[in-house]
Amino acid sequence: MARTASLSGFPEWLPEERLVELHVLDTLRKVFELHGFGSIETRAVETVGQLLRKGEIDKEVYGLSRLQDDEADPDSAKAGKSDPHALALHFDLTVPFARYVVENAGYLAFPFRRYQIQKVWRGERPQEGRAREFTQADIDVVGDGELPFRYDVEIALVIAEALSALPIPDFRLRINNRKLAEGFYRGIGLDDTAGVLRSIDKLEKIGPEKVADLLKAELGASDEQAQLALKLAGIRTEDTTFVAQVRALGVTNDLLEEGLNELEQVIDAAVQRAPGKVVADLSIARGLDYYTGTVVETVLVGHEQLGSVCSGGRYDALASKGNRKFPGVGLSIGVTRLVSRILSQDLAKASRSVPTAVLVALTSDDSWGAAQDVAAQLRSRGIATEVAAKAEKFGKQIKFADRRGIPFVWFTDDDGNHQVKDIRSGDQVVAFPEIWTPPAEDLNVQIFTT
Repeated sequence: MARTASLSGFPEWLPEERLVELHVLDTLRKVFELHGFGSIETRAVETVGQLLRKGEIDKEVYGLSRLQDDEADPDSAKAGKSDPHALALHFDLTVPFARYVVENAGYLAFPFRRYQIQKVWRGERPQEGRAREFTQADIDVVGDGELPFRYDVEIALVIAEALSALPIPDFRLRINNRKLAEGFYRGIGLDDTAGVLRSIDKLEKIGPEKVADLLKAELGASDEQAQLALKLAGIRTEDTTFVAQVRALGVTNDLLEEGLNELEQVIDAAVQRAPGKVVADLSIARGLDYYTGTVVETVLVGHEQLGSVCSGGRYDALASKGNRKFPGVGLSIGVTRLVSRILSQDLAKASRSVPTAVLVALTSDDSWGAAQDVAAQLRSRGIATEVAAKAEKFGKQIKFADRRGIPFVWFTDDDGNHQVKDIRSGDQVVAFPEIWTPPAEDLNVQIFTT
């Protein structure tokens, strides 16, 4: 974090830090919209039953209650998280999105492409990269009945493009396929594939020996089965050579072949369109149960200890209405995690701390109206402008602009003549409010990588 917060886990940015965050958000929104994703926003609150219906993560959920409960209120959360009808803040944007699709299916055109940038809340132990309140930026494509696999490829490429446009270090999308992993486990005789995935998902935290112990103790795996599962998880390539490495392990299964084919398509496209940004990493499992195919985690090169900054995958059964299924694929960028690392490592800075480019100074209190006229002319041409509040000595007004980070001060004398001063260089020139424009680099706040 850039500085110590008064309430741990709930980050707040200074104005110049917020400008960096806004740049990240604006960049993501621009890339998403260029690829045809439309914006939605869902409510912050869901029922506990809705949030927890896919995957047990109840310790992370913030329940919602009122300080003064109305016993007649059917939405009262006083029963706590054990009550599926109780209310809680959403911990991600995927589960609320699935509910949104089901409820609005009659009004949506499928395949439905959406992006969503919102706050989420999760009861985690605060540390850099892990907050209790944070912003996520998601993109998803959802189909009605079926969703062509090509969207799995497209989503990965869009995210690679979006992350490449941000002021962050180099990154790698680490991609696997659940079908590949589950088919392999079944092929070696481990039928509790969800259990194996949960154990493999702990590989980077506890290491291969302890994962092998978990597989044997909790799932009844033999030494040979545990070692084969670990060999699969150890395969990592920057091209499609992982296919031959998997087949060299000698395991056959139809689901395994389907997963191999799908992952090969993603990696092959990425090698051509996002070279160096994507790797096939067969250790990636993703802990949530609703993923059914492609799964992705993303790390910053040299900052791997931060954890994944973008994750997600394919889900074929998360959203349904009777016999009607809405399969989807999506990825979620941890905006707050990225911004906290950008700020703490001084990776990018704003060119100034406020949007204002010009402060219109006052020669007297009576000149305030005329100063507002000047400001209006400047603003009409897209120049962010403030007017001084009182007619202090010009030196004090210049110091005020300097403290605010405003680069230009506008002066108008008693005869109506105008001059503008660049307080950084000291240069002062005659100017006309209807035509003067600051240099392009000063018109708007710029974000510089450092």
